[in-house]
Amino acid sequence: MLSYAGRRILQLIPLLLIISFVVFVALEMTPGDPVTLLLGQNASPEAVADLRAKLGLDRPLVVQYLSFVANAVQGDLGISYRSGREVVAELARTAGVSATLATTGMLIAVLVGVGVGILAAVKQYSIIDTVTRVGVLTLVSLPVFWLAILLIIGFSVKWPIFPAFGWGTYLHLVLPAIALSTYPLAVIARLTRSSMLEVLGGDYIRTARAAGLPERTVVMKYALKNALVPVMTVIGLQFGALIGGAVLTETVFGIPGMGRLMVTAIEGRDYPVVRGAVLLGTVVFVVINLLVDVLYKWVDPRQRGV
Repeated sequence: MLSYAGRRILQLIPLLLIISFVVFVALEMTPGDPVTLLLGQNASPEAVADLRAKLGLDRPLVVQYLSFVANAVQGDLGISYRSGREVVAELARTAGVSATLATTGMLIAVLVGVGVGILAAVKQYSIIDTVTRVGVLTLVSLPVFWLAILLIIGFSVKWPIFPAFGWGTYLHLVLPAIALSTYPLAVIARLTRSSMLEVLGGDYIRTARAAGLPERTVVMKYALKNALVPVMTVIGLQFGALIGGAVLTETVFGIPGMGRLMVTAIEGRDYPVVRGAVLLGTVVFVVINLLVDVLYKWVDPRQRGV
């Protein structure tokens, strides 16, 4: 298992190189000049040229990329054009906020999604199963930003229970975490239901029931463990996707996280911040999926030799 984890970590290196180069090219092709945005439209050509040289933007793209890679290996992601602070410091300031939001949203999605999926499978074709399937379809179809606005209107304006904007207390976390959790919750619930139905139809489950074991024991001890094996993979993918999905949520709720930082950086052509945020998001996504894969092999002995 350690050798498997080592191979996956080594695979991260070319992935980061490819993604970083794609980001470099994409930013170069994006309309707008960061120097013009910083100095204004009325800046003299001499001032523009001096700032471009200072920022290293006068060098060929390949040279800029190689310089970025060499510095990134040493933990230096550059200096933000707008704030003048190190990109590492900017990411450190916002990453904790995004991690808290994503983890809370994922925790809600897993607890509610798995629970609802199990209940729908056990009560197949009942009113509970029907309501669950309709609810899952609704949650998958709802745009996160629209749901976030509805939550603000309902629980911050009409019933002022939770704050609508900002960050600082656990009350600020409730509405954005709920909004962020809805899509992965629906995906997890749907997969848990289908996986549980498949497991509950197995011969060993019928044998356990014929032996007189309580239904609760059959479902929670024998069926659930096998049913959750494919669900874990989806949880890992959804957790990684929440990092990207947090962009809209943080913007709507005014949360000072990585998503909002990246939106601001893109609008201001703050290339070092955009590159650093993309690289950090890629590393987090890959690491989360690596942990899920290792856990998958640990839970399912059949996968340990693969």
